[in-house]
Amino acid sequence: MSAKMASLVLEDGTTFKGRLFGASASVSGEVVFQTGMVGYPEALTDPSYKSQILTLTYPLIGNYGVPSDEDGEFGISKWFESSRIHATALIVGELSQNPSHWSSVKSLDQWLKEQGIPGLEGVDTRCLTKKIREKGTMLGKLVVEGTPAENILFDNPDSRNLVKEVSVKKPRVYNPDGNLRILAVDCGIKYNQIRCLCQRGAQVTLVPWDYPLDVCDFDGLFISNGPGDPQHCKKTIENLRKIVCVENPKPVFGICLGHQLLSLVIGAETYKMKYGNRGHNQPCVHKGTGRCFITSQNHGFAVDPKTLPKDWDVLFTNSNDHTSEGIIHHHKPLFSVQFHPEHMAGPADLVSLFDVFLDAVRDFKMGTANKSGKVVKERLTRHLAFHKSPKSEEFVRPRKVLILGSGGLSIGQAGEFDYSGSQAIKALKEENIQTILINPNIATVQTSKGLADKVYFLPITPEYVTQVIKNERPDGVLLTFGGQTALNCGVELTKQGVLEKYNVRVLGTQVSSIEMTEDRKIFVEKMEEINEHVAPSEAAMSVEQAVAAAERLGYPVLIRSAFALGGLGSGFANSKEELITLVTQSFAHTSQVLVDKSLKGWKEIEYEVVRDAFDNCITVCNMENIDPLGIHTGESIVVAPSQTLNDYEYNLLRNTAIKVIRHLGIVGECNIQYALNPESEQYYIIEVNARLSRSSALASKATGYPLAYVAAKLGLGIPLPDLKNSVTNSTTANFEPSLDYCVVKVPRWDLSKFLRVSTKIGSSMKSVGEVMAIGRSFEEAFQKALRMVDENCVGFDHTIKPVSEQELQIPTDKRIFVLAAALHAGYSVDHLYELTKIDRWFLHKMQNIVNHEKLLQTYNQDESLMPPEVMRKAKQLGFSDNGCLCICGCLTELAVRKLRRNWNILPVVKQIDTVAAEWPAHTNYLYLTYHGTEWDLSFEESHVMVIGSGVYRIGSSVEFDWCAVGCIMELRKMGYKTIMVNYNPETVSTDYDMCNRLYFDEISFEVVMDIYEMENPEGIILSMGGQLPNNIAMSLHRQQCRILGTSPEFIDSAENRFKFSRMLDTIGISQPRWKELSDTESAMHFCETVGYPCLVRPSYVLSGAAMNVAYTDSDLEKYLSSAVAVSKEHPVVISKFIQEAKEIDVDAVACDGVVIAIAISEHVENAGVHSGDATLVTPAQDINHKTMERIKSIVHAIGQELQVTGPFNLQLIAKDDQLKVIECNVRVSRSFPFVSKTLGVDLVALATQVIMGEEVEPVGLMKGKGVVGVKVPQFSFSRLAGADVVLGVEMTSTGEVACFGENRYEAYLKAMLSTGFKIPKKNVLLSIGSYKNKTELLPTVQALESLGYNLYASLGTADFYTEHGVKVMAVDWPFEEESDSPNKDKQRNIMDYLEENHFDMVINLSMRNSGGRRLSSFVTKGYRTRRMAVDYSVPLIIDIKCTKLFVQALRQIGQAPPLKTHVDSMTSQKLIRLPGKFKLTLCSFYWGGHGVSFYDAIVFGICCLFIPPEMPAAADAYTHPPPLARILSPQTGQVQVVSHLQPSPFLHPLVGQHILSVQQFTKEQMSHLFNVAHTLRLMVQKERSLDILKGKVMASMFYEVSTRTSSSFAAAMQRLGGSVVHFSECTSSTQKGESLGDSVQTMSCYADVIVLRHPEPGAVEKAAKHCRRPMINAGDGVGEHPTQALLDIFTIREELGTVNGMTITMVGDLKHGRTVHSLARLLTQYRITLRYVAPKNLSMPVEIVDFVASKGIKQEEFNSIEEALPDTDVLYMTRIQKERFVSKEDYKACFGQFVLTPHIMTGAKRKMVVMHPLPRVNEISVEVDTDPRAAYFRQAENGMYIRMALLATVLGR
Repeated sequence: MSAKMASLVLEDGTTFKGRLFGASASVSGEVVFQTGMVGYPEALTDPSYKSQILTLTYPLIGNYGVPSDEDGEFGISKWFESSRIHATALIVGELSQNPSHWSSVKSLDQWLKEQGIPGLEGVDTRCLTKKIREKGTMLGKLVVEGTPAENILFDNPDSRNLVKEVSVKKPRVYNPDGNLRILAVDCGIKYNQIRCLCQRGAQVTLVPWDYPLDVCDFDGLFISNGPGDPQHCKKTIENLRKIVCVENPKPVFGICLGHQLLSLVIGAETYKMKYGNRGHNQPCVHKGTGRCFITSQNHGFAVDPKTLPKDWDVLFTNSNDHTSEGIIHHHKPLFSVQFHPEHMAGPADLVSLFDVFLDAVRDFKMGTANKSGKVVKERLTRHLAFHKSPKSEEFVRPRKVLILGSGGLSIGQAGEFDYSGSQAIKALKEENIQTILINPNIATVQTSKGLADKVYFLPITPEYVTQVIKNERPDGVLLTFGGQTALNCGVELTKQGVLEKYNVRVLGTQVSSIEMTEDRKIFVEKMEEINEHVAPSEAAMSVEQAVAAAERLGYPVLIRSAFALGGLGSGFANSKEELITLVTQSFAHTSQVLVDKSLKGWKEIEYEVVRDAFDNCITVCNMENIDPLGIHTGESIVVAPSQTLNDYEYNLLRNTAIKVIRHLGIVGECNIQYALNPESEQYYIIEVNARLSRSSALASKATGYPLAYVAAKLGLGIPLPDLKNSVTNSTTANFEPSLDYCVVKVPRWDLSKFLRVSTKIGSSMKSVGEVMAIGRSFEEAFQKALRMVDENCVGFDHTIKPVSEQELQIPTDKRIFVLAAALHAGYSVDHLYELTKIDRWFLHKMQNIVNHEKLLQTYNQDESLMPPEVMRKAKQLGFSDNGCLCICGCLTELAVRKLRRNWNILPVVKQIDTVAAEWPAHTNYLYLTYHGTEWDLSFEESHVMVIGSGVYRIGSSVEFDWCAVGCIMELRKMGYKTIMVNYNPETVSTDYDMCNRLYFDEISFEVVMDIYEMENPEGIILSMGGQLPNNIAMSLHRQQCRILGTSPEFIDSAENRFKFSRMLDTIGISQPRWKELSDTESAMHFCETVGYPCLVRPSYVLSGAAMNVAYTDSDLEKYLSSAVAVSKEHPVVISKFIQEAKEIDVDAVACDGVVIAIAISEHVENAGVHSGDATLVTPAQDINHKTMERIKSIVHAIGQELQVTGPFNLQLIAKDDQLKVIECNVRVSRSFPFVSKTLGVDLVALATQVIMGEEVEPVGLMKGKGVVGVKVPQFSFSRLAGADVVLGVEMTSTGEVACFGENRYEAYLKAMLSTGFKIPKKNVLLSIGSYKNKTELLPTVQALESLGYNLYASLGTADFYTEHGVKVMAVDWPFEEESDSPNKDKQRNIMDYLEENHFDMVINLSMRNSGGRRLSSFVTKGYRTRRMAVDYSVPLIIDIKCTKLFVQALRQIGQAPPLKTHVDSMTSQKLIRLPGKFKLTLCSFYWGGHGVSFYDAIVFGICCLFIPPEMPAAADAYTHPPPLARILSPQTGQVQVVSHLQPSPFLHPLVGQHILSVQQFTKEQMSHLFNVAHTLRLMVQKERSLDILKGKVMASMFYEVSTRTSSSFAAAMQRLGGSVVHFSECTSSTQKGESLGDSVQTMSCYADVIVLRHPEPGAVEKAAKHCRRPMINAGDGVGEHPTQALLDIFTIREELGTVNGMTITMVGDLKHGRTVHSLARLLTQYRITLRYVAPKNLSMPVEIVDFVASKGIKQEEFNSIEEALPDTDVLYMTRIQKERFVSKEDYKACFGQFVLTPHIMTGAKRKMVVMHPLPRVNEISVEVDTDPRAAYFRQAENGMYIRMALLATVLGR
């Protein structure tokens, strides 16, 4: 940690501190910044940087080291731009200590040391860049620590002639054999300029800057770049004038400074720019053609174009700042450019200017220049023109465009197409073009009202798209925004001639180009035409061809199917056998397979390319896969920009990308993937995707460049330079973003949800989602990303997986954690490189994390020894507060948080602005980083914060994004400013124009809290993002965050199954019988009692993680172990699993508990299929009126009880007229978008209004609009090799589609077709498990036969149906031993039929249908049938109810239902039907100043409504009740008064009785008392006034001091509307000797109830004998304290949900502690374990221990808190009571033995609670108070509620 420090001091006094590297020297110069992301060796040796302190905006520098200074061709240095470093110093964010590149011989640090140049790292370079941008270039000095700053003077390089310092001293000739003599004036020339001239055949003579020029010495004159102010080069200018200012000059070409000198020669003027242009992405537009080129620049002076003489013209103009970038003479061969066409570093887009120059020289030399009339200006224009540019008259703007969506989300084609489609629609709407979208994915944002003008929820198949085209007559179609589905459909429509027939033009990339990229053979040929190489590969049309190809290429080979997405049906084959298996499966999906030579272990690099119709072409982002080639890019961890490519490779691949895309004629956006040899510059092109892809979404989010939006605009024929960069709002979109941060993408797999699936990852995609993390160092982004993928992961954690060399070599979904374990175990980077082929640079970065973790562990005994720098470094390396800081440390998350805030280690907010701070940006796209010193924005206005849904996973996908986006949109409509927190690059919610501020960061307590503290929003909405935000609700609530909507306490009541279940019992709603789990034996006993099957489920989970149905004891044991693993600290619940029941889903919105909208959907499948995998129908078709009413009353009751404000969802099951509630989620659910769109009421908008306190009219039960919607799951089993296709309580679908119909059959068929299902033509295979199912399906099978299908069945099934008169052909599985007897006649078996694609559909119902997910040890025939059907793409149905529905639909409708516009589409305009007869007057009316006819109005979709005066518009038949006044909001002025509480009959025995001892209470009474307390607590929290005890008086008699007991009793009485008389011993007659009995009798004359505390044990009981009124014992010495014991148990119940099964540890003075005595006695009514920790002579009294033992309760004694802690659920601390000791010495001996500290708390469970009856002395340190587990102040508050309940009961009527 002891790096030498230094500071950069600017002339205005600003100082930037950092770590010194390179030479230890103090220097000064001019501070400039450069935005290139690669090319530091080239930049440092560029003489134009002479005397400048160079700041690089990209933070990670030195990654690829420094190459050796070897000579290349022409004796010019191969890698560098001059012979030494010219910059004075280098300023960077982070220097790479361990560079990795095949060409590297030393690190940047070593090179700078050798050259005597100092560097500074650890600087907030973005902050510095912004300063230079705002103030202009400044002088600065780098001062090494220990050197007085005033000793170093500021040096202004502009005052010197720098050219003289860098120019050669004598002439030198390069390429002496060249045929053209070029004289190059060296003003600071870059080597590559010489190389560019020599390569083109010139002999170059390099001469000093002031060399006298003679026309006879050369054929052409070249003036180089150089540093400083051109005005200093008077001598050069004079020399040039003699050559240039003549009638017929020889050709002259100038670059950079050469351009400025030429301008001065002809009389123009130059000026110093504010901060110059330095970078590799400056867009320059050529004046003659209007084309825009990306250039590399480095200059601080510019030419003023207004001062050019009249026969000169501007050649190029900078698109961003509009400065002149070049000049040219109208007819003489004289021209110059301000940028560097020779690149190095940077793009080579205009290197051909050297060709134009040398052509002009050649013509001049041969004397043909004037004869041919080839003026250089025209020659340049011709050279740069794009001859295939569309003419403006050819390009007719479409008026109506059809967009093909991507259908249901599946693996390989997920939410990114919702994002790209939504962007395309936005882009078209901006251009006033009508949009029609076809997409059956109802959960997406793009299919919402208000986006596209019309949405068709139909299958994306050629048949349906044709019907839509026929109906809508669009004149344009977009095919590239809907993934492979849309692309394949578009190609098919073109082939069928549909597009041509209806005159629909394909916008953007043409189908011919798409086919070039999709058909491997054509692609290879196209690449050979431009001399580019594709990985050696052959296409095969049959298995034989594939085998032959593999022999030719040599194993291992990669098999891929053509026309497939996400590497479907691909894999590596190491032998002929493996090859045959893979190829056979591939042919099921495709007609052509590709056999590629394996390049496993090469680097995989990807570029996103954008090109317009005018051939302007840019690369927006390049990405590098951390995993080497061989792993599909969707499965790989990806980093952007690439980290280990040098400038040559970066631009080599960039130029290739542009060349390829131009050759293929792609218009819009595409991506190109390369394999790059890690040991050389050799590369192959892997593939080009001529459409938007998953990586386009990633690139858009990684750079802030909206690729899909731009691509849609380009498809309309808009030139790229005309589009604005929407982030800066001032610069052009024709630029390449420069990043000043690093982005890491990590995929998420959910393989654990599937049976038998292989966890190996490779060339086929299996991941279901991905996250993107942003940081200013790789480690920071990398660890963030790992936590985003799984909220339970703390980062790069070595404890998740053990080391396994096999797993390192053959990667699995968890390989990254195996890598962590290997690094932790001491594996070397080189060894790991050999095993994984992950570039060493990345491995070194991972090593940094592991090393720092080990350093943190050294402070695990005492955090006070840790220097703040160690903590800061940990945060910069991406550790979270609860990450290693807790694992290694001695602190809880909140303690770490507090410590870091004390040390002022806080994150800063940085913007993503696409330009690395070079231009001012109005962007709201933000991330948090610890590498920085200043915020990029201020926090002045108040916003509402919405938490998004995080990573897409099975169970939480695009539907939650729809909800989050809907919420933001509604908030914006209501006038609120919004903040979105989400990190999923595939979503619309992370689109920067959706909200006012987008934080692209983690959804964890730590980060949300950080943002909350900075922004101080009006509140946070958690209910829109699914389960992830709900999980942090309580933690945020405990930190006093304003949570909008339902209170987190109630969220907990619904999530915690004990609380929820108890609540249902209280309000009399039935539920399946259940029991919490404490041990396997009692679990088995329960299952035997209720009877199998039983459902095992953990608390707080999403999509049924580790839920299972057990049919036997052995099932149960197996499932319990996995469930306990899922939620260690959340209870596990077992309930009776009800078979053959109907499941019902209810989505609702409530306001303060009053339900205002209900949507009911029913499942087609029986209960037991997870609702995410079920087929849903709404409005419900099979539920009778009586059941509907019952459902409504249940929903109202639960909404009221949970006081819901906002959305909630209920799941019920119905069987034999009984309804049972299974669960309730107080948040939006998966079905919200489905019911909102089908029934026509936007529930999310409604919920948002309610949450924000708007008054909303109740909607009631949503009946819909006459159509039926059916939602069908989209599975991705074909991607998951080996996974068994079963439905159960665990969710396995990756997406969903929904279609509408006039009945459910129509809708169901369309929905099934949307998932890729095909209606069978003739052959159907049946394989049906149980006898029950066979019987139930008999009518269905008979129907199939009557429909004319040929039925085949497995043996048992065939026997059954043949007996019942159905004609079925029996087929069997092959017998394993068949091969032994070859002479037998081989019968054709199921396998043969499936392989030949003989069946059109398979119906397979397994034996144990509902819910079970049992992995049997042997492979069943059923499993093999299902798996083969999937592998050979045969439609498969595996549920009995679905089979019946499908066959019914076939009978009723037959083939695919035809399109019906009024059913299938949803428009953004509303059509109102009016009753009665109308006279329709056709009129013209004025709209926007133009007359519009009625016809136009209909075409343009203007909503017009003509109402004749005599007819009022019809009122809706449903009359609304008046809107509810918000009962609880204090603003209404009227307060609702509750005057009577109905006590439970169980509490009647307590009415009017004394409450003296805990032994009076039965368990039932306690339970009911707690329910009363809970209700009263709600009323108090909702500020309701209570008059229950109005007019009653309580006497408070305390003979001993008390804070909590006396005050809480008094507060309780007053809150109930009663009053209190205080009796004080010191001011009463007790002073005169009055007895306790007399005092009590007297007080009972004045009061209705007496509360008494007395120091003498038994005194209260004695006094009660004389008392006519009820008396409550408030503590009698060391005896009893019953109300305290009650409130303690109430607190345990409120905190943990239940008391049963808990381990309660009591600590402290157990001998005198009356609270623990009462509590121990009372706890014996529950199943618990008691533990005691006490000083030797203060242990629990024997009579208590015996009493507890007599009730069969286990008791244990421990010597320290630490020993007892790990299994403790409740830690009950008490003080050592000084007043109970006889002598001071005894007290001192016991005092301070047991003190609870944050250090001890690290050993406790995450869900433990700490209680204390208070007051405390020192037994709990104050630092523990911030721990969320510290419940003692909440316990004190609960005291009031329990005492309210007791008073209300005792004084009850």
